[in-house]
Amino acid sequence: MERRLLKVLKALAEYKNMTLGDLLEGIVLHAFEGKAPFSAQTQRKIAELKGIYDLNLDARASHRLKERS
Repeated sequence: MERRLLKVLKALAEYKNMTLGDLLEGIVLHAFEGKAPFSAQTQRKIAELKGIYDLNLDARASHRLKERS
């Protein structure tokens, strides 16, 4: 997983007072149902965290990222 993305996820989990695993589980379960996992308020916090951790990736990047071997 891209390190800046992981930092944002960890910070968001801390902000939401939950474990990283619980946050990821919620995101995936929402995605499986085609639902948005975050409220507008949480999306604003995510934008703030992305700025702090210099995360400039969006959904299109998921098709271009490759793990190093």
